[in-house]
Amino acid sequence: MYFSRMKAKYSFIIPVYNRPEEVSELLQSFYEMKTQISYEIVIVEDGSTISSDEIVKEYSSVLNIQYLEKENTGPGDSRNYGMRKATGEYFIILDSDVVMPNHYLNSVEEFLEENPVDCFGGPDAAKENFSEIQKAINFVMTSFLTTGGIRGKEKSVKNYEPRSFNMGISREAFQKTGGFGTIHPGEDPDLSIRIIKAGFKIGFIKEAYVYHKRRISWKKFYIQVNKFGKVRPILNSWHPQTASLVFWFPSLFSLGLFASIVLAIFQVIWPVLVYSIYLFLIFILSTIENKSIKIGLFSLRATLTQFFGYGFGFFKSTYYIRLLGKDPKQVFPELFF
Repeated sequence: MYFSRMKAKYSFIIPVYNRPEEVSELLQSFYEMKTQISYEIVIVEDGSTISSDEIVKEYSSVLNIQYLEKENTGPGDSRNYGMRKATGEYFIILDSDVVMPNHYLNSVEEFLEENPVDCFGGPDAAKENFSEIQKAINFVMTSFLTTGGIRGKEKSVKNYEPRSFNMGISREAFQKTGGFGTIHPGEDPDLSIRIIKAGFKIGFIKEAYVYHKRRISWKKFYIQVNKFGKVRPILNSWHPQTASLVFWFPSLFSLGLFASIVLAIFQVIWPVLVYSIYLFLIFILSTIENKSIKIGLFSLRATLTQFFGYGFGFFKSTYYIRLLGKDPKQVFPELFF
C-alpha cells in the first residue's frame, strides 16, 4: 500500500479484483496520455488473491499512483473507499478492463470549463486489436438499433445515467450522496439518479470515450445482461420516476420472436419477416462498421443474447418485485454485497 505524491485536480478510481494484466495495460495507456492537467490514479485492490503490486511498482516512478489494499466488499464499496482516500476535486470511476485514449482528460477539462456539472460520463468504444467477439458485443451494447442507444451514443441522451466504466463525480456530489450503494450491477444508475435527486446536473461528454475490452465470453455476456435485466425493476421500485416503457423492449422483443415463430408454423409469415429485416439491418451495419462479415454474424448472436438475457431477467424481476412485492435482497441475493 502506498500513496500519491501530490494533490491532483482529477482522481481516477479503479477497483481491481485479480486483474494484474488489465492493470498493466491500463497504466500503460495513462503513461501515453498527453495532458498537462494534474491527476492521480487510485487503484483499490478489492481482496485480490492475485496482486497487481508489482505492476503498479513498475509505473510508480512515472505516474502519480495511490495503491490501496482492502478486504473484498464489492466494486461499489471499493470505489467509495478510493474516493475517500483520493485528493482530487473530481473522481473519475473506471473499470480495470478499459484503456484510455491519449486525449481523454483534455476532453473532460474542456467540457467542464464550458459546462460545470457535478457528474458526467462518456461512451465506450472498441480498439482494432480487440477480439471479434468483443467487437460484436461492443457494437450491440452501443448501437442505436439495440438498447445501446440508451447508454450514450448520442449527445442529447434524455435522462442519461453514466456508467461506472467511465463516470465522473465531483467531491461535493460524492459527499452529499454518500457514493455507491451495495447493489451490483446497477450501483451506477442508482447513484446517478440520487445525484440528480440531490439537485446536481449530469453531462454527457461524447469525446471522453474509453476503449472497453469487456473481458467476456458468450456465457458471461448472457449472465451479465441477465443481471442488468433483474436490476432495472429494483431501481424502478426505488426511483419510480425513472420507470420507462423502453426498459420493456427486450422482454417484448423476446416474447414477440417466439410468437412470430409459432405464427409462422400456421403460415402467418409477416411477423417473422419483420424480425428478419430488423436482424438483417443489424448484420449489415455491424459488417460495414467493423469491416467484417464474421463480426456481423457475431453481432446477431450478441443481439439475441442481450435481448433474451436482459428480457427474461427483467420479466422475472418484475414478477417478484413489482407484482409479488418481494424483498429484492431475499429474491436476488447475488445482486447485493
